[in-house]
Amino acid sequence: MAANIRGSYEGSILWLRRDLRLIDQPAWHVAQESSGPIWPVFILDPLIESTYGAAPKWRLQESLRELGDRLKQQNSRLLLRRGDALEILRSLIRETGAKHIVWSRLYDAQSITRDDRIRIALNNEGITVREVNSSLLFEPWTVMTQTGSFYRVYTPFWKAVKQRDVAVPLPAPTSLRPPRLWPDSDLLSDWKLGAGMNRGSAVVARYAGVGEQASYQRLEQFIENSIDQYKSQRDFPGRESTSRLSENLTYGEISPRVIWHAGLNAIREVRDVKEAEHFLKELIWREFAYHLLYHTPHIINENWRSEWDHFPWREDNEDAEIWRRGMTGIEMIDAAMREMYVTGTMHNRTRMLVASFLTKHLMTGWKVGEKWFRECLIDWDIAANSMGWQWTAGSGPDAAPYFRIYNPEIQAKKFDPDHSYRDRFIAEGRLIPHLDALSYFEAIPRSWNLSPAQAYPAPVIDLSVGRNRALDAYGKL
Repeated sequence: MAANIRGSYEGSILWLRRDLRLIDQPAWHVAQESSGPIWPVFILDPLIESTYGAAPKWRLQESLRELGDRLKQQNSRLLLRRGDALEILRSLIRETGAKHIVWSRLYDAQSITRDDRIRIALNNEGITVREVNSSLLFEPWTVMTQTGSFYRVYTPFWKAVKQRDVAVPLPAPTSLRPPRLWPDSDLLSDWKLGAGMNRGSAVVARYAGVGEQASYQRLEQFIENSIDQYKSQRDFPGRESTSRLSENLTYGEISPRVIWHAGLNAIREVRDVKEAEHFLKELIWREFAYHLLYHTPHIINENWRSEWDHFPWREDNEDAEIWRRGMTGIEMIDAAMREMYVTGTMHNRTRMLVASFLTKHLMTGWKVGEKWFRECLIDWDIAANSMGWQWTAGSGPDAAPYFRIYNPEIQAKKFDPDHSYRDRFIAEGRLIPHLDALSYFEAIPRSWNLSPAQAYPAPVIDLSVGRNRALDAYGKL
């Protein structure tokens, strides 16, 4: 049991969640409004353990390690505790004498319920609780239609917020106000957050950009090299035309306000405003996902549109397993799935293609795909992942899902005309396979028993047959 280290002063416990940074971190600044030291803590509670898949857990581990190292450099540290969040906070209060707790707000129903329970309990015990927004440009309840309801379609949402003022990012705290003595902390290695990744973690680690410093480097490179061609180039997965910041946004290693203002500054400098503005629209797409998550929390586990509840999607099946393994025989689909195993992420255009292929050509429910992405993506985001799958499947917030059945071969000709993307991630049939294509076989489970020497598989389905089957089912719906 940890020793009681209470002092004669008050202090604040800073409960970190998806805000693992120092620059533009409102929770740090609020914690500093009270006197006394600050105890930063990350709690691995049952909600996180049951929600995060293997890749997100591994990536969370790396983010915690990086932040912990950075805090040590500034004479602070990151406390780690595992278990029920309320009981851990109570224990830390007893050990430190802290009278204040600060945390950054989350927006899914389970987190809201947990946080409300904790806040009420601690308030009743004389502890001040402060919740702040550290992860969104706009709180979901602040963006409403003229009739007072929430937005259900993206374009009106974008028009409603694009001219809004966004606060200037806060600087990093000048002093982290560490205590004289520290409570006990778990060892990050004891949590074994990377265990589910097995050998895949060593492969993905080559491509991950972990931590606040890496996120700023990515942003700087994107603004300098790509933002002035973003709208016209962003759909070509074989080109370096996207920011790759989704990974860092997921864990709060960079704030959306920093990205927003960097985009605004770029718009003032580039000749074609529409190119750079489209990047801001993608940032607002993320905001829209959280807007829907808050107002329609069922989006993460039920059809957003209830009329789709009786659509004849299949449950998990052999075709879905072929899709999971990147062995469908459709190169654009397989390249995308293999990109995910090698890099931990997937290009946005090909995310739509693999989701459309699974839910439409293979007539498999979006929940099967959403669950797999949750397991494999290091940039998995509870709001964006759910909305993206439902938007593509047709059961989500979109005006014309009936007609959108992507043909992956036509998409490949349009967006991968030189085969650079497919050649990068598919080894079979290539005289000298790309190293990333070979890395796929290094990352996947050995039980799949796959080798680059094997012949590339025949297509799992004729694309025209799959399209017609989907259209027939949609017509009946």
